[in-house]
Amino acid sequence: MMPVQEHVLDEIHRLVAAIEDPEMPPLTLEDLGILRHVAQVGDQIVVTITPTYSGCPAVEVIEAMAIEAVTAAGHDDVRIERSLHPAWSTTWVTAAGRAKLASVGIAPPRPVIVQIGAGADKGPRLEPADPPPCPRCGSAETELINRFGATACKALHRCRSCSEPFDHFKELV
Repeated sequence: MMPVQEHVLDEIHRLVAAIEDPEMPPLTLEDLGILRHVAQVGDQIVVTITPTYSGCPAVEVIEAMAIEAVTAAGHDDVRIERSLHPAWSTTWVTAAGRAKLASVGIAPPRPVIVQIGAGADKGPRLEPADPPPCPRCGSAETELINRFGATACKALHRCRSCSEPFDHFKELV
């Protein structure tokens, strides 16, 4: 395989970036920040992704969708690499991704403060700066119902103002 031109790699990147997350449409791989790199290595197109967490059940589906998108664009030799370093963080979710989450009734991850050394027995802590506001009415008067929602990366909350339940995409740094 001849080296592909940079604009072809850019187009492949755009195709893979536009793939929707199978667990949280309409978020794309770009919105989530998990598409790290597209390159040609020897005769292969190599797509590097960083899963949201190592046990994410959607990662194999995402990889298959990426291979399908690249082969549909005419490149038959495709390899997916998982990069676990640096670990994915909710800080990688784009502004567009946060807006899409809110538009479908999911509170996006909040800004966080990381405190290191909060006690010898506690280790690093994650302190959300604000409570998750209700994505429907905007109220900050919300309560946690269950730390685990429809997927492992979400928690279930309820708004005390409008009484509606909602998912919150958990912060991870």
